Amino acid sequence: MIRRAIKYAVAVLAAASAMHAPGAAAQQQTYSFNVLIQRSISLTAQYWNPILTYVSNKSGVPLELKLAKTAQEGNAIAERLGYDFLYTNHFFTPERDRLGYKVIARPAGPGIRSQIVVPENSPIQSLQDLEGKNVGFVTPDGFTGYWLPYDALLRAKVNVNVVFTGNQEASSAQLRVNKIAAAGVNSSVMARYARRESFAYRALWTSEIYEDLCIMASPKVPAAKVAAVRAALTNMVDDPEGRRVLEAGAELLKSTGELGFVAAGDQDYDNYRKFYRTTQVK
Repeated sequence: MIRRAIKYAVAVLAAASAMHAPGAAAQQQTYSFNVLIQRSISLTAQYWNPILTYVSNKSGVPLELKLAKTAQEGNAIAERLGYDFLYTNHFFTPERDRLGYKVIARPAGPGIRSQIVVPENSPIQSLQDLEGKNVGFVTPDGFTGYWLPYDALLRAKVNVNVVFTGNQEASSAQLRVNKIAAAGVNSSVMARYARRESFAYRALWTSEIYEDLCIMASPKVPAAKVAAVRAALTNMVDDPEGRRVLEAGAELLKSTGELGFVAAGDQDYDNYRKFYRTTQVK
C-alpha cells in the first residue's frame, strides 16, 4: 500500500512538472495564420509552413497556417475575426479598417507596384488598345490585381471585359496562353512567375509604390503574444536557422529581393486608405 502511494505521488508530481515544462507548448492555444492566396495553395503552403514552424518555435506562440479556397472566402472569415493573424493587403478599406486588425510586420524590400501587362510579342501598345478586350484580374478584393489596375483603366476611359481568374499566378498563366489580352498584376509576383516559367512580358501601365502585403494581428490576440511573433519574424534574417528557411523560400519562389521581415505599423499603409477614398472603382 505504501509503495503504491509513493508511486502515485511521484506520478502526480511528474505530471505537474510536465505541464510547466517547455514540452507543454503542445497544450497551448494554437493561433491561426491566414495567408492571402496569390499563388496555388500547394505553393503557398510550401513557402509559409517552414516560416510559421520557425516563428512558432522561436516565439513560443504556436501558429497554424489556414488557407481559404479563394481570397473572398478568406476575407469573409477574417471579417468575422475568424483568424488571429493575417498576411494580406485587403484590410485597409474603410469597412475593414474598423475591425481592429493591426499591422505588425511586412516583408523587407522597397514595396510593390501594380501593373497592367501583356505578352512581350503582343500587338497591344497602350491602354487604349485594350478597349473591348478581355483583361484578367484576380478577384474583386485584389488591391494590385484589381483595384489599382481597374481604376487606371477607368481614369483612361477604357472599357474592358473583366475576367476574374482567382489569384495572381492564374492571371499570369492565362496571359501566357493568350486566354486574356492583358492582366492586372502585382509586379513582384508577376516577375517571379516570369522567371520560373521563362515568360517574357511588358508593362503598359505601372502604379506608384505601395508597401508590400503585411502581417496583421487580430485585436483578440494578447499583446504579449503579438510582440513575441513580431520579434521572431523581424529577427529571423539574422538567425542562421531562420536565414536558411528564408533562403529556401526565396529559391522556391525564384525571388531575388531582400530576405526576411521588418517591423511595420498602420501608418505605413496610409496611401492604401487614401486610394480607397478617391478610387473610381465602385
